[in-house]
Amino acid sequence: MYSKTIITTSALLAGLAAAVPAPQVPGYTGPNAPYGTTSPTPLGTLATSFGLDSAVSAVPTAPPNGTASGAAPPRRSSDVTGATSHGPYSGVPTTTGAVKANQTLMQTIPALPPNPTATYYNTNGQLTHAQPIPYTPYGGLGTNGSEPRYMVESDFDYESITLGLYQEWIELDCFNNGLATFSEQDFIDAGLTAEDRALIAFMAVQETGHATLLTNMLGETAPPQCTYNYPYSTVREFVDFNQILTRFGESGVWGFINHLDSREVGQLLAQSIATEARQQMAFRQMSGLFPMPVWFETGIPQSWAWTFLAPYISSCPQNTTRLAWQNFPALHVANQANINRFSPNDTADYVERVGNRTSDPAVSTIPDDQSCIHLNVSGVGCGPAISRNRSEPLSFPGKQIRLSWDAPGQAVGPNNSYITATSAGAPQFVAWVSQLNLTYTPLTVTGNNSGYTYQPASEVYKGDPASNDTMFIALTDSDLFFTPFNLSMINPHVAALGIFQAG
Repeated sequence: MYSKTIITTSALLAGLAAAVPAPQVPGYTGPNAPYGTTSPTPLGTLATSFGLDSAVSAVPTAPPNGTASGAAPPRRSSDVTGATSHGPYSGVPTTTGAVKANQTLMQTIPALPPNPTATYYNTNGQLTHAQPIPYTPYGGLGTNGSEPRYMVESDFDYESITLGLYQEWIELDCFNNGLATFSEQDFIDAGLTAEDRALIAFMAVQETGHATLLTNMLGETAPPQCTYNYPYSTVREFVDFNQILTRFGESGVWGFINHLDSREVGQLLAQSIATEARQQMAFRQMSGLFPMPVWFETGIPQSWAWTFLAPYISSCPQNTTRLAWQNFPALHVANQANINRFSPNDTADYVERVGNRTSDPAVSTIPDDQSCIHLNVSGVGCGPAISRNRSEPLSFPGKQIRLSWDAPGQAVGPNNSYITATSAGAPQFVAWVSQLNLTYTPLTVTGNNSGYTYQPASEVYKGDPASNDTMFIALTDSDLFFTPFNLSMINPHVAALGIFQAG
């Protein structure tokens, strides 16, 4: 469950001097590796000629095509797809606002006690009910032999999977756009080879399958690919944007997947989002970031994911299915850490991001004597790598975080047809959402839509800093308690949303 904590400034500053332990495995004694060797075998003569392979017994074979028996169904999109024009939308929206039903039952969802059926507890590890068949314990849903139906089963399902499809489309286009925009030499200059380009191209092909899967679960009203407005101008900014894009794409699904009415849809969605997690990890490695700095991945509500995604969609074709989710005002971190600096906290306010959208990447065009991109120095360099362990973190507990936020009523998203909105009162707290934790810190307001707070030192479990990844922050009017499963109940209290780059 989320641990809700209120962190004071004095408590934060008191913990800054904690020493970093030396590499070791405390309490682990008597290690033994009987299969090991103490004398490495010298290398022999390495291959220098790479001719034809040996003859192998085989027969000509290929997957069935078209309408032949066993042929795979077609993908909705080709490998390279969509409009080739990118940039901001300049037209006049014909429809504005999120799609709405004729009736809204209430403004907020009241907090209730646990479900009356949530009573199971096993005291001795033995089965408590008769088994339906051998080797199968009683319980579980969708295990009664009924035929699975892989279609959405409610408005909640429909709007959630449609949001997921919007996400898959932008990833498909963005991966291909970077490959088309930047030359092979541009990638080499950023430390990425033709093999890395091939990996990005393969990830784009993966997205064609994801888009097809979600389309099939929605039916004929599934939205098509749109036109996008990207923030990057260098390869480093491209891969940084993609590690942020895939972060909120993955977290958005974890936030709603277990609330779906259709468990069959949830099953297939989980199998696709597992790939998304691997994409996020790969882009972190290309960005010179530690690949998996957390013990648990974060889940966020659909309206949060839509808030982060919508500003990068320029326009969509006429009659594209609209979404019901909220677009919150943007929350900006003035002194956001820059992953391209060897001292990432030496950032001037508002000039270290390429733009003013919450998910914009860090500026990569900084002076060479301040950059870590081409430094081959352990603990300092930030070029592409399987793993990086930086001596100076991207941020740290107790750091003052300077913030500003937009007023509601801004036009965002496809065709500028969605409007940012909030029902929250005056912001008083900053909510930090990462891993399993929801932590609040006090907000000190310093001016018109501006203020500051301090990064909390909360932990999930001992030794696991909660703030240690590309994560999420929100301004709230209260410090109510929520858990990963009911985090969406915080939405009526959210005044603005942002992305935070933790270290």
